[in-house]
Amino acid sequence: MIDSQGFRANVGIILTNDRGQLFWARRVGQNAWQFPQGGMLREESPEETLFRELEEEVGLGAGDVQIIARTSGWLRYRLPRRYVRRNADPVCIGQKQKWFLLRLLASEDKVRFDCTAKPEFDHWRWVSYWYPLRQVVAFKREVYRAALQELAPSLFAELRLQERTAERDQVRRA
Repeated sequence: MIDSQGFRANVGIILTNDRGQLFWARRVGQNAWQFPQGGMLREESPEETLFRELEEEVGLGAGDVQIIARTSGWLRYRLPRRYVRRNADPVCIGQKQKWFLLRLLASEDKVRFDCTAKPEFDHWRWVSYWYPLRQVVAFKREVYRAALQELAPSLFAELRLQERTAERDQVRRA
């Protein structure tokens, strides 16, 4: 779904564990790492796209995650000229994305990349929260920065709440 300005509607997925680390995936056959993301179909909402892409790319369903937060608006990036397919109609010059921050509820063992005939990723690992800013391809860097900055307060508040709950439970057991 490409808008009148040439931006393809897309969702970005930031998956976190209980320690606040982020799911970082390597694209098949490349030394290129990124967050899962994918294009919206015409009839889909951003949330519907999120769950479809999460299942296709990572093998997780809606019951395996909890939505912690989402970006308030669209974040945009332009593709470098060499990636713009001029023969396409309409021409896509970049992506506009809604980003979702998710907490993994299921076991890590549920992550799999063989849910489609053409997997996006072949390996993954947990990384620190700001690590992706130094590692993602340059043309996506500002969108990653904007998404991480907007979503950080929600994650860090969630982690503080978990710590306080754990401390309270320890005191009760003592």
